[in-house]
Formats: sequence, C-alpha cells, structure tokens
Amino acid sequence: MNRLDGKVALITGAARGQGRSHALRLAEEGADIIALDICRQIASVPYPMADLDDLATTVDLIKSRGRRIFAAEVDVRDLPGMQEAVAAGVAELGRLDIVVANAGTLNDTAPLWELSERQFQDQVDVNLTGVWKTIKATVPTLLQQNEGGAVILISSISGLTVELNVGHYAAAKHGVNGLMRTLSGELAPYGIRVNSINPTNVNTLMINNPRYNRLFAGGKEGATQEDALPALTAMHALPVPFLEPVDVSNAVVYLASDDGRYITGTAHVVDAGALNPFKAPHLAG
Repeated sequence: MNRLDGKVALITGAARGQGRSHALRLAEEGADIIALDICRQIASVPYPMADLDDLATTVDLIKSRGRRIFAAEVDVRDLPGMQEAVAAGVAELGRLDIVVANAGTLNDTAPLWELSERQFQDQVDVNLTGVWKTIKATVPTLLQQNEGGAVILISSISGLTVELNVGHYAAAKHGVNGLMRTLSGELAPYGIRVNSINPTNVNTLMINNPRYNRLFAGGKEGATQEDALPALTAMHALPVPFLEPVDVSNAVVYLASDDGRYITGTAHVVDAGALNPFKAPHLAG
C-alpha cells in the first residue's frame, strides 16, 4: 500500500523544478494533486520561469502515474486568486490533506545596500508573503475537515545561516521558518503538523543558468554548469555540488506521510553537510 493513498496534496510552483518533483513523488505514493503555478515571467528574475507548457507536462506526468490532478495558473502573490484556485481544486478532488508551499525565486545577487527596491520587494512578496497567502488560502479547509493534515514550507539553508549577497532571499527564507514555527504551535491542537525543509543548492534553473554559472565560476564569461561545479562542491561537507529535486521531494513525502506523524515545528535540513560549523559562509543557497 502506498503511504499517501486517499490523500490530496497541493503544491505551489508545481510546473517545473522542485515543485514538479514534489508533485510526482507524492503522486507515486498515492496522492491526488492540486498543482498551482504562476506560468509566466517575473521581470526581476534572471532565468526563465515556468510556462503553461511546463504545467501541462506536469499534468501529463501525474496522469501517467494513475493519479488525478487539478492544475491552475495562479500567482502566490494573488490571495483572491489562490483562494479561488484552492476552492476549485478541493471541489474537484474532494478534499485537502497536504500543503506544500514551494513556489520561490531568486533574483540578482548584491550586498544588501546595493539591491534595488524592486529586487528586494519581489523576493519578499514571492518567497515569504506568497507562503503566508498559501497558508491563508489552504488552512481553513484543513480546519473545516477536522481530520488533521500536513503543511510543509520549502525554505532554504539561507533561512538558517549566513548567506552573503543574497540578503533579500535570506531574509524571506528566515521568515518562512518563522511562519513555520508559529503555525506549528497554532495548528498543533487540531492535529495538523507544520514543518519546513531547508535544502542547499538544488539542480534547477535557479542555479543552473548563465548568470549564476558565471557567478560560481568566478566571473568567467560563457561559463557552464561544469565550470561552476568546484565552487558549488566546496560549499558542502559531502563531495557533491548540489541536490537533485527528488532529494528534497523524498523529505516532503516523509513529512507528509505517517512516517512523520509525530514531527512538527522542525526545520528539516537536506544540505549535504553545508551547515557543518567548519564550512565557510556561502554565497547562495
């Protein structure tokens, strides 16, 4: 028997990258899926974001695993849109058990005093306020059902340690862990568990793109991911440059299932040893 048979899981940022991986792993464990994604570009983000074709691919992949899926184009910064999409998804699939607030972006790197107001605000709006709006759009359904549930917030090791030149991102991710800790206490009496997952770099377009490859390659023009591997690997105690999305997704499944039934209020770390005390401060997480 699969660990999540009969459950319905909602994932934001589900069209591609970590979000798609979370949706697939949850579906493989028996869950039906509500997949939400903005499916358009945010101007301050320096790499291509997901589009409607990516979301359609996620839909096809979930169906190929024999699970039902409701998909919608919606921006986590849009609370009425999120509430409408959640209501429609729950109406179609019948319930909601698992919430994975995954949607996030990373824009330009610079010392805090050099960031533009737009760069800073976009990071907070998507990576922190968008998580709160996901909570606000979903938790009332969990409470109304009165059958417990699991809320998983995707943060970052940037939300637990010093991260140079990504202060806007780090501030938002620290805030996500603050939301997790407060929400875990508020929802514990209702049997709803709340945890965060804090990965190191993950092999998606957020780090594998020309701008960040050049950054990690010491400014080399035309740098590829291969050029960036030494610096990425140096961030970790284990000899790996990054996680694959499924490494984070496996933690999502653990926290969403009965395997983690007594785990709440934790900042779960998947970091290849990046937070070991002998490691130097990182550039980005």
